[in-house]
Parts: sequence; structure tokens; C-alpha cells
Amino acid sequence: MTSQFVLTMGREALTLLLMVSMPVLGVVLAVGLLVSIFQAVTQIHEATLAFVPKLVAAVVVFTIAGPWMIATLVDYLRRTIESIPSVVG
Repeated sequence: MTSQFVLTMGREALTLLLMVSMPVLGVVLAVGLLVSIFQAVTQIHEATLAFVPKLVAAVVVFTIAGPWMIATLVDYLRRTIESIPSVVG
């Protein structure tokens, strides 16, 4: 196992982490921004008003993008496990 291989695997893992988490984080960020603007305009500062829409948005995104996320992670894990023999011996 070379240092180049370790760096490549680490880079792939971080890229995959960003790629899989971005849909959820992006939508929750957008919903949070919209809720914050709504709260500032109406001067309603209720904690559940900030939490519930973000939770619903995250569930919707997981429902829509979940199969793609799982398939991407399973493919990465399969490739990683299949590369073990070449790394060890």
C-alpha cells in the first residue's frame, strides 16, 4: 500500500461524502433561509416554525434522493472491499 493509494482513497471518500450530503444540506439551508426571512418579516419567533419545515424538507429529499444515495454508497463500499486483496498482497 503506497501513500498515493491512501491519498486517492481518502480523496474519493471525501468527494463521495460531499456529493451524497449536498442535496440534503442544500435544501435544508434554502428552507432555513426562507423560514428566517419569513420570521423576520412577520416578527414571529417560534422555535418550531424554524425546525419543522427543515425536518419536512429533509424527509422529502431523503425520499427522493435516498435510492441514489444508497446506490452510490454501496458502489463505493463494493469497490473498496474488492480492492482489499490488491492492497494486502
